[in-house]
Amino acid sequence: MSCSRICLRAASLLAAAALLASCSGIPLKERDAAERARFEAYAGKPIDHFTWLTGYDGWEPISRDQLVIWTDINQAYLVTVFRPCTDLMFARRIALHPTANTLYAHFDSVHVEGWNCIIKTIQPVDYKRMQLDLRQKRAAPKAGKPAGNG
Repeated sequence: MSCSRICLRAASLLAAAALLASCSGIPLKERDAAERARFEAYAGKPIDHFTWLTGYDGWEPISRDQLVIWTDINQAYLVTVFRPCTDLMFARRIALHPTANTLYAHFDSVHVEGWNCIIKTIQPVDYKRMQLDLRQKRAAPKAGKPAGNG
């Protein structure tokens, strides 16, 4: 297969994925608000710091000034930064500036698109429970369907 066919096929798949994402029926602003509310519902009381031994496993912006940082598959933290740093939703990458693998509120920062965003609050997220509740919520409608009518 030539490069032009591969490129055309890849472009078609990307366009289809974008179309499906835009047709989800939920406006982007509402999806963002729902995602933020979901994480905030499972966030604990603010803590002054957290420590990790290796690199962090990932991150996801959930509002203009909040992101979730994973230190492993089930351990997440909701981090809120001080304003005027408000570019988190559009960040392609971030860099954490911790103190010896420990991230402190009011002292350390998240570097985003040229901004050095000082951390306002850190809240542990009960991510394992959040995932379990989400799986149960998705399974509940299936449990109510009669067998053989699918």
